[in-house]
Amino acid sequence: MKKIISSSLITFFLLITLHAQEGERSTGPIIKDYGPTFKVENPDFKLDPKKKYKVVFDIHNSPEDPSAVNPMINTLARFLNMHAGAGVPLKNLKVVGVIHNKASKDAMNNEAYREKFGVDNPNIPLMEELEKAGAQIYMCGQSIHARGVDPERMAEPVKTALSAMTVFLSLQNEGYTLIRF
Repeated sequence: MKKIISSSLITFFLLITLHAQEGERSTGPIIKDYGPTFKVENPDFKLDPKKKYKVVFDIHNSPEDPSAVNPMINTLARFLNMHAGAGVPLKNLKVVGVIHNKASKDAMNNEAYREKFGVDNPNIPLMEELEKAGAQIYMCGQSIHARGVDPERMAEPVKTALSAMTVFLSLQNEGYTLIRF
C-alpha cells in the first residue's frame, strides 16, 4: 500500500512540476536577459508572420527604486520576445519607445544617474540590447528641460525629439500603433 501511495505521490508531483514549467516565463529569443513572456500554444487569434508590426510605447512612469529596471522599458523587450517567439521575424517588428515625464531619469547616462541616485542606471543594458535589436528610444525634448535632464548626459541609446507628442503623432501617421500601459 505504501508503494502505491509513494508512486502516486511521485506521479502527482511530476505532473505538477511539468505543468508549472509549462506556465513559466522565459526570455529570448531576441532580448536574452529581459522581457520574459509566457508561451501560448495555438491561440485562436493568429499572427501573420509576413505582416509588419509597428508600435510606439509611451514610457512615462518609472519605479521609485532607482536600482530597479523600468518595467515600461522592459515591455519593449517583451514585445520583441513574444512576437519573435510566435514566429514573426525581427525584420517585421518595428519598435519605438518614447521616454518622458517621470521616466525622464531613466534616460540619464551612468555618471549622471550615479551622481543623483548613488547607483548605475539599471536601464542602460536593456536599452543597449533593444538598440542592437533595432528598437529606437527617444527622449522628449520638453521633458529634458522640465525635468532638468542634461541633454549632454543622456544614455547612449537614447535620441532626442522635440516632444513626446511629436513622436507619437508622426509615427501614428506612419502606421505605428501607440501602446500605453
